[in-house]
Amino acid sequence: MPASDVEQFVELCHKGARAFFDISDDVAIARAPARLDLMGGIADYSGSVVLEGTLAEAAIVGLQRRGDDRVRIWSHGATRHAFDERFEMQLSAFRGDGTPISYQEAHALFAAEPQTAWAAYLAGAFHVLMAEGVVDEFSHGANILLSSDIPPGAGVSSSAAIEVATMYAINAAYGLELAGLELARLCQIVENRVVGAPCGIMDQVTCALGQQGKLLALKCQPHDILGYHALPPGCAVFGINSNVKHSVGGSHYTRTRAAAFMGHRIITHQLGSDPYGGHLCNISPSEYRQRFFELLPGRQRGSDFLAAYDDTIDQVTKVQPSELYSVRACTEHPIYENARVCQFIQLVDEAAAGRQKALERAGQLMYASHWSYGKRCALGASETDLIVRSVRQRGAAAGLFGAKITGGGSGGTVAVLADESAWSEVEAIARDYERETGIRPDVFRGSSPGAYAYGCATLSL
Repeated sequence: MPASDVEQFVELCHKGARAFFDISDDVAIARAPARLDLMGGIADYSGSVVLEGTLAEAAIVGLQRRGDDRVRIWSHGATRHAFDERFEMQLSAFRGDGTPISYQEAHALFAAEPQTAWAAYLAGAFHVLMAEGVVDEFSHGANILLSSDIPPGAGVSSSAAIEVATMYAINAAYGLELAGLELARLCQIVENRVVGAPCGIMDQVTCALGQQGKLLALKCQPHDILGYHALPPGCAVFGINSNVKHSVGGSHYTRTRAAAFMGHRIITHQLGSDPYGGHLCNISPSEYRQRFFELLPGRQRGSDFLAAYDDTIDQVTKVQPSELYSVRACTEHPIYENARVCQFIQLVDEAAAGRQKALERAGQLMYASHWSYGKRCALGASETDLIVRSVRQRGAAAGLFGAKITGGGSGGTVAVLADESAWSEVEAIARDYERETGIRPDVFRGSSPGAYAYGCATLSL
């Protein structure tokens, strides 16, 4: 268990942040790790099975209840990323005439000031808990200290880790007794409705319920944990961060997601009902090819779609009339990705049983997923392509089985399936990448427990 980062956080609380807290009251400390998306990625919003691991890097939150309704947040080190470190507000700002303000109004509270917009990931938890009826109102505000060594924009869910650590600390400090999946669902609402980023739920579930050294299989309909899978002996998953900034709230991701839901709407309109429960991934690849391939337009203007079908069922993206959408390709990706993930899990289990060639076959599925991100969904990047190409060129002979872009794509991190002994090869790829691009990558190695497995500590100042 990675005690060092929590020990450093405790030292920060005792020394640098001592004046920030009231020394007469305890501080609840929660920790949530970054996640590494091995397979599934953006198919989560279409109901896919995804396979996720946790990283050693984490967000740590110390939360202390106050006597008034003020929330004071200190994001320690935020100035490294050109943000203000401090944010304050009153919880009464979340309430209108005796009821919680709308999510649109809550979003506007944070979006107006870019230098402190990050506070939505933390303070937004209080609004969601009230808006969703978990808490009628909070009579006590909080002092909140955040420290994170997860690089933002790396595609390893720095935002979800912050949300989960904050919500888990609130859960402990206010005695809410939230179950793990419910907490993850609430954290997704923070990101979708308060922050305004249209992510699926795999990030929050992994940060909350991931296990050290294991891969979490999650069926995103909406969030059914299928189990945890151990990597074969001697096998590891590494991450190479291209340091090309990724954003789930970016236009490419939003357009890709909207196009997939457009495809879903066209299919169900043709059928006259939705036998797939709102999830494209309940359509098999063979059924899609036989019944729907010809039905879907390759590209469609948003205005033409809206005139014919009115809207999609997605609650977090809207079809823009002036936008041109790649409907067929973006619909295909989650359908085929879901099939790849299920096959990948089977191959990992076979490899754990001693079938070495299964890892090479699993790696081929990663390469196929990476291709689909770039060619079907336009969520690739030349820098991540370079990393994947370097892994593939070295190949299984060097202990490198497969690689793919992770999460929302468009930069960020590449996940690498490899032998543990191939660490030197991964470092060599990182050095070659820096020489060719001039960008120094981060390399992720190791795993740590999710927030619930780690637990919540109580610190007396």
